[in-house]
Amino acid sequence: MTRQFRSGLVSSTSNPSSWATEPKPHPQTQEQADANGGPKSSLSSPESYAQPFCDFMTNNPTSFHAVASFCAQLQQHGFTRLSERDLWSSVLKAGGKYYCSRNDSSLIAFSIGSEYKTGNGFGIVAGHVDAVCAKLKPVSKMSNKAGFMQLGVAPYAGSMGSTWWDRDLGIGGRVLVRNQDTGAIESKLVKLDWPIARIPTLAVHFGAASQGPFNKETQAVPIIGLDNSDILGNQQGNAQEDDDIKPNTFAASQPSKLMKVIAKKLGISDLSTIVNWELELFDTQPAQVGGLNKEFIFAGRIDDKLCCYSAQEALLASEDTASSGIIKMVGMFDAEEIGSLLRQGARSNYLSSVMERIVEAFAPSYGPNVLSQTVANSFLLSSDVIHAVNPNFENVYLHHHAPRLNVGVAISADPNGHMTTDSVGTALLKRIADKCGSTLQVFQIRNDSRSGGTIGPMTSARIGIRAIDAGIPQLSMHSIRATTGNMDPGLGVQLFKGFFDYFEEVDREFRDF
Repeated sequence: MTRQFRSGLVSSTSNPSSWATEPKPHPQTQEQADANGGPKSSLSSPESYAQPFCDFMTNNPTSFHAVASFCAQLQQHGFTRLSERDLWSSVLKAGGKYYCSRNDSSLIAFSIGSEYKTGNGFGIVAGHVDAVCAKLKPVSKMSNKAGFMQLGVAPYAGSMGSTWWDRDLGIGGRVLVRNQDTGAIESKLVKLDWPIARIPTLAVHFGAASQGPFNKETQAVPIIGLDNSDILGNQQGNAQEDDDIKPNTFAASQPSKLMKVIAKKLGISDLSTIVNWELELFDTQPAQVGGLNKEFIFAGRIDDKLCCYSAQEALLASEDTASSGIIKMVGMFDAEEIGSLLRQGARSNYLSSVMERIVEAFAPSYGPNVLSQTVANSFLLSSDVIHAVNPNFENVYLHHHAPRLNVGVAISADPNGHMTTDSVGTALLKRIADKCGSTLQVFQIRNDSRSGGTIGPMTSARIGIRAIDAGIPQLSMHSIRATTGNMDPGLGVQLFKGFFDYFEEVDREFRDF
């Protein structure tokens, strides 16, 4: 039986972490709307998002791939690409849909309501597209060791822990290439999605040495091939391998065989035209649905592409007739896992700059007063994944604050400001959840645990916007492979679409805040 979008019916006794809402009629699927001749809805059942999400995750292992995929989808849905280098004031129109990217690794998309007026607010859902990984060092070429070709990589955001060992790792990211005809530097995406690299464990037979702790610089170095020329005497063959690598070029600083594989993949004949790259290792195992009743999604990099995926689907599904007086916006930022202090991160001016440029385009006399009014009328839903309860470690979760899979988005609270959640934001989102039939859960750490953070507090403080932290639950955060529920991407779409659809209406009830 297909479970349609509905209100949560979980009682406070069976799951105290969820705040049950009043039962709502099931929203119609597109097929039901067509059959009944009723209003069209672009939402389907929660489960219907599971396989498309898995496909998205498998096809887009890096931030660059994810942003490119999101941009292509926006183009297909009639969004116009904007460049930060251009003027926007003559381009932006009420009823228009737009997006812009910074560094090809962050993205802001927005639709301007047909009834938008100067001073009206923004309804923003924002997350991050970066994930813990291992990135190639600037000079990734290493001397062969015991017949193995190795690759110089560095942990990004604390990766390369135990879950990264003995995994089938591919290589992907962005390659900068000089166009031989124009001299312009072009960005190309590359994805070597077969097992290339591996960080081998030491067999347990070696005793204490196999137990760790391990040195990530010397003992977690990936192997990518074999070269026994030091004992087999075929050095000449390897010399020929490097004949077409020009000295003092970027290619000379990278493993020659890897350079040639990537060049072939991109159709590049002159290796010297590759001027640089940003590549990373990723688990090649595809994202897939699992469990006895296929109620799980197993995938890498769920944090936080899951919330970004649901946010974009919600933006595309929200009709202009709903909250037509506001600007609906999705933000996907890079560098969250390392503090967001890059120009494409949430601590930068990226979001505030885009908001200012939109306000300026519609304000006859743009100034600080108009911008401050706009911010005061706006709201940010900071959406990063949340820790789902692990049944094997239930004791480490705070009682009544342990979100479950396939129930709904969880509000994340923290009394010390690591989350931006407060009573006003919670009440507002709860009101929206009531209207769209979503179940909200709640998460907070125990007093004897350490809290993580999100882009919520930094963004809210920088801009001065009201905000809340609420995300989709997952298990095994920051593992190379994590778990969420098969309905969780769709449940995220439901709430985020509800936010876009009902924020303007609900916000009228919160005029004093």
